[in-house]
Amino acid sequence: MLDGKFLDRHAKVLFPLPAVLFTLALMVFPVLYTLWVSFTNWNLASGLPPRFVWFKSYATVFAEPRFWGAFVRTLYFTGIAVAAETVLGVVWALVLNREFVGKRTIKAMMLLPLVATPVAIGIAWTLFYEPTIGIANWALKLFGLQGSRWIADPDFVLPALAIIDVWQWTPLIALITLAGLAGLSQEPYESARVDGANGWQIFWHITLPMVAPAVLTAVLLRSIDALKTFDIIYSTTQGGPGFASETLNIYSYNLSFNYFRLGQAAASLVFLFALVLSFSALVARLRRRLGL
Repeated sequence: MLDGKFLDRHAKVLFPLPAVLFTLALMVFPVLYTLWVSFTNWNLASGLPPRFVWFKSYATVFAEPRFWGAFVRTLYFTGIAVAAETVLGVVWALVLNREFVGKRTIKAMMLLPLVATPVAIGIAWTLFYEPTIGIANWALKLFGLQGSRWIADPDFVLPALAIIDVWQWTPLIALITLAGLAGLSQEPYESARVDGANGWQIFWHITLPMVAPAVLTAVLLRSIDALKTFDIIYSTTQGGPGFASETLNIYSYNLSFNYFRLGQAAASLVFLFALVLSFSALVARLRRRLGL
């Protein structure tokens, strides 16, 4: 039995301990279980129990051109989405960093895409992109432009999906950047104006370097999330047309629930986990080298 004095001395550790252990179990167990499954040949279609085969599942997955196609599409989708979100988010934050009528209303409206359900967003944008009655082609025709097949076009489906991601997540980068701008000291700006610096010079040499840590943090968060994007893609295209929008997450889902190749699906997910971890380490190293 624990006496009262022991509890009093270690209260700071004992009270949060159950929550910490539960959180660790919730995070560590799925990772370890997926890692174990990736070393097996588990295939539900065969009806046989999983058998430990070391790296054979990885070799099988890496030998499939479809896997490498999904890998390239994952990087492409993440690159164009995060790049557009970063540029638009920083510009938006710079605009909102000024005082003007309706600023609070606009900041409140920025939160709407962030709180919307991803599946509902996917369904709404599917209707938006519909080639015959969708608003997207209607808007193009207003300006005399030719309509597009959007998510039905294999060559344009990933940029079309990236537009959805940009619409939903640009406000996040804008809000993080805006928080960074709010904490900047005004002394460098006053010195720069006294020295005759123009607006572009102030932005490039003062604002951007000082707000860079906040922007890099936002880019890291968005890149990790974009690499793992599933719900938006699955609710709109399910990886189609063909395999044109099949990313690593969609590919792993298809291996698991359509082909029942659980061992190889787990190997693909472990690869995706390593990719996300490597990217996070790369950005963290970049921040240290830049002294941010």
